[in-house]
Amino acid sequence: MNFVFFSPHFPGSSSEFAIRLHEEGATVLGIGDANYDDLPQRLRDALTEYYRIDNMENQEETLRAVGFFTHKYGKIDRFESMNEYWLESDAQMRTDFNIDGTKADFVDNLKQKSKMKDFFRKSGVDTVRFLKNPDSISAAAFIEENGFPVVVKPDLGSGASHTYKLSNQEELDYFLHTRPDDTAFIMEEFIDGIILTYDGIIDHEGIVRFQASHRFEQSIMKVVSDDDHLRYFCLKNVDPEVEKAGRSILEAFGIRERFFHIELFKSNKNGRLIALEVNMRPPGAWMTDAINYSYEVDVYSLWAKTVVHGGSGAPPEGRYFTGYASRKDRKHYVHSHEDIMRDLGDVIVRYDEIDAIFSRASGDRAYQFRGDSLDRVREIANYIHAEWE
Repeated sequence: MNFVFFSPHFPGSSSEFAIRLHEEGATVLGIGDANYDDLPQRLRDALTEYYRIDNMENQEETLRAVGFFTHKYGKIDRFESMNEYWLESDAQMRTDFNIDGTKADFVDNLKQKSKMKDFFRKSGVDTVRFLKNPDSISAAAFIEENGFPVVVKPDLGSGASHTYKLSNQEELDYFLHTRPDDTAFIMEEFIDGIILTYDGIIDHEGIVRFQASHRFEQSIMKVVSDDDHLRYFCLKNVDPEVEKAGRSILEAFGIRERFFHIELFKSNKNGRLIALEVNMRPPGAWMTDAINYSYEVDVYSLWAKTVVHGGSGAPPEGRYFTGYASRKDRKHYVHSHEDIMRDLGDVIVRYDEIDAIFSRASGDRAYQFRGDSLDRVREIANYIHAEWE
């Protein structure tokens, strides 16, 4: 298998996927803007060849790189970046070179939140009521029906950037007068609830080979807007309701041979499960490693086995709950790093700094830890996040 890996060096977890592909026998061909000598040695050893380009936004450069690889190695079997940001570029290369996978004519359904909702409805999973391209008149009618607060977010893109909760008319008027002219927004009803994810690996035939779930009890939108620290928990088991909804969504989108990350709201008001977003990539913020610690597995290897061989054996069972708790350098915490390592060192499985590009949402530095119960990992997160009043 000839696998072209776009941006194999960033984010950091991409290297692990590329290395496992090589270990499973694939010919891994890298395209990126980093100097070859700056790549980690393990990644260099996994790449059969690396083609450096000056600008990863320039599709002509990427086109020439894939053309070079095709001439030298034959037909390209897969083109992938494992990164939501390059979803459109990935799809265009697959279209131009007739490579298996999502093509350019479908990619908008995975990028635009308004188009996602059509597939959510097709899946039979509830989704939030929304309004596309709100103006003063349409927004007033939407709020008359749904009430404040409402959420506004870019129709295109991932994460919580430029996402706002509007609680009254004054905040709505301010948004309508200051929003960027070059960004299309949608307005959604506000759901008071937690986020549960459905994460995993699906094969070329549409069989889910591995599944896991994470629980977010904070609003990610509020974490970003308040520049707050973040916590989440990887669960030992997938809730049957989450699994049913997630599989229905995968089927509605016709997703094949991907690592997927689906976000659902669980309403605090009535327990309703509501589809929020679908992302055809591995989850971020160390969640792939959280899965590894919870299931004592290597999801990078499971994914590579699925891509190269079509399967990955019997799925492992969850053994632990794994937590993530980040810290912000601007905050004043009760417990020092030395306190944490002294008191919790036996359950801490990772501590590291976060790349600056991700720090707004994920924190400046973070801890991963695991325990036998959800209450235990919550207790650990509370210890790490305790602040001086």
